[in-house]
Amino acid sequence: MTQRAKHLPSDERRAEAVEAVVELAASANPEEITTSAIAARMKLTQGALFRHFPTKDAIWQGVMEWVSERLLARIDRLAGAESDPLAALKAMFLGHVDFIAEHPGVPRMMVGQLQNTGETPAKRMARTLVENYANRLRRILSAARAEGVLPPDLDIDAAAALFLGMIQGLVMQHLIHGDSARMRADAPRVFAIYRAGLVAGATAVEGRT
Repeated sequence: MTQRAKHLPSDERRAEAVEAVVELAASANPEEITTSAIAARMKLTQGALFRHFPTKDAIWQGVMEWVSERLLARIDRLAGAESDPLAALKAMFLGHVDFIAEHPGVPRMMVGQLQNTGETPAKRMARTLVENYANRLRRILSAARAEGVLPPDLDIDAAAALFLGMIQGLVMQHLIHGDSARMRADAPRVFAIYRAGLVAGATAVEGRT
């Protein structure tokens, strides 16, 4: 290890620990990732690791913060680049799938945290991520409805839940088959059906007027 690596600033070392967990979770059960494995990945002692994260729960909270910040920043950037709300939804959908393909350990960690029967900072962070994501979907869907792109009686909450459910379904198949290329190939076709359903609803409303 170089002299520079031994003396990284605390923030950089914390980020390195989080990235080590994300990498380990890509090929290991997140519940079985130990602090010794994390420290070994970083080429540190456990004592050095605990100087940056006092507990294992603190490490998992840091991981969930990392996921939340990067995923939400990605979908905000992609959606913000589109003027059409349906194009923004598609960009979010495909961008989210790409994020999972790039970080296959993320869904394993999310599932593990949300299945935890106890209340932990990491579980709260995971739940907040889902809520913040859903709020973004509701804003875009509401904008599309207000512009007349989608029907005025569209159930915004149900449409947002379906969007998230489609991603969760693709992710589950990815976890079963371990095939990110298949997930990426399926994503545009799945979204096309979702979009067609939304637009068909708008056409049906227009036909009744």
